[in-house]
Amino acid sequence: MNLFEPEINHSKNWLPYDGTVNYYGYILNKKAADNYLNHLLEDIEWRNDEAIIFGKRIITKRKVAWYGEKTFSYTYSNTTKHALPWTKSLLDLKTLIEQKTGETFNSCLLNLYHDGSEGMAWHSDGEKDLKKNGAIASLSFGAERKFAFKHKDTKKKIELILEHGSLLIMKDDTQTHWLHRLPPTKLIKTPRVNLTFRTIVENLK
Repeated sequence: MNLFEPEINHSKNWLPYDGTVNYYGYILNKKAADNYLNHLLEDIEWRNDEAIIFGKRIITKRKVAWYGEKTFSYTYSNTTKHALPWTKSLLDLKTLIEQKTGETFNSCLLNLYHDGSEGMAWHSDGEKDLKKNGAIASLSFGAERKFAFKHKDTKKKIELILEHGSLLIMKDDTQTHWLHRLPPTKLIKTPRVNLTFRTIVENLK
């Protein structure tokens, strides 16, 4: 972190009610974040994401990858993925995040957005494979992008800018009561890689 930038209060809850979101800001300096971004772009086994919507198979431009400590399966959008073994970079980042937050994680879902035209629609991470009310650590690399929350009942919205090398934590009742999304934008021409470290309940196949 730049010594001349004010330190972010990571204990602040960005949600007014029904959940907890903490934003840590940069947890890596620019050089380290650049290095990790390059490793992730080159070393991860990226695949176009798939979803079954109203019985129709949809292939996204956005690419994804799923890694974990075991061959966990994870089902969302009516498709199932099986975790690949950790890479060294992912293990190093997992250790760093666990030290920063005091949480533990056993898997990571990665998303590659090639430019601002690719985003994510409103959703919550409430799949049965995930630990109920468990923490999800969102680590961002590359282009700075807006990230938004919307309460399922009151429709109240909260927005943040997720920076290169920054960490955001969602936990407690957040997934039960709030949706989140990454809105598309025509202004961003460079890629963003997002890592969401999670805890999968035992469901080995």
